[in-house]
Amino acid sequence: MVDYSKYKFIKVEKKERVAILTLNNPDAMNAIGKPEHAEIEHIFEDMNEDQEVLAVILTAAGRAFSAGGDINLMIKGYTDHSIRISSTSVKRIVVNLLNCRKPVIAAINGACAGLGATLALQCDVVIASEKARIGDPHIGVGILPGDGGCIIWPLLVGMAKAKYYLMTGEMVSAQEAERMGLIAKCVPPEKLMEEAWAQAKKFAEGPTLALSLTKMCLNKILMDRINLLFDTTIAYEYHTLNSADHLEAAKGFLEKRPPKFTSGNIDPFVF
Repeated sequence: MVDYSKYKFIKVEKKERVAILTLNNPDAMNAIGKPEHAEIEHIFEDMNEDQEVLAVILTAAGRAFSAGGDINLMIKGYTDHSIRISSTSVKRIVVNLLNCRKPVIAAINGACAGLGATLALQCDVVIASEKARIGDPHIGVGILPGDGGCIIWPLLVGMAKAKYYLMTGEMVSAQEAERMGLIAKCVPPEKLMEEAWAQAKKFAEGPTLALSLTKMCLNKILMDRINLLFDTTIAYEYHTLNSADHLEAAKGFLEKRPPKFTSGNIDPFVF
């Protein structure tokens, strides 16, 4: 029996062989700081170990799925690197999710950004409320989308769209996300959990071995991209975390003002 009492950020419910995982800090729009990161890192390992679970729903409380990384942590981490989330931990979140042998359905209830978007888009089936918006606005705080965005977006929507959305940081409506293949389904808000539950039950009552092995075969394509790119993208993200542009952008975000970028150059060290 898996002990879920250690989880504070993630609410875990189980019924009819389906686990419902709810990101549960709505006052902070389910932003992912260091303790939240650690919980997400381990929850999918526990899903693998829990023999009572055959399918998983990942959703969130409140008006947002997740605002992504914690901006306050970014600013503090600019001068105190010891409080930063390690690159190993960042990679482990994505790898553990992909290695979860049970089908995982993301039910996106609202704004889904940055690491939150990476988390949702790596799930096996992604269903979003018509009120949801999805994007990877790392660029808006002066950093490279290194925690998975550069990997998953081109695979889902192609290089042209991936470059546009990752280099502009624009958010995508759920309707547009479905149209361009970023997600599987867009449904009315009141139907979101009903749709996710119906899909989870279908998986839990289906040929679970065949479903699991199909998922794992497809995820080898994602793992191939991770092996090719992840160490580079996360290293580049950490390089941009140390830039003056990032500090200015993060402060501008919190102060609700446009940032004033001053670097005006590209560091040749990273190329």
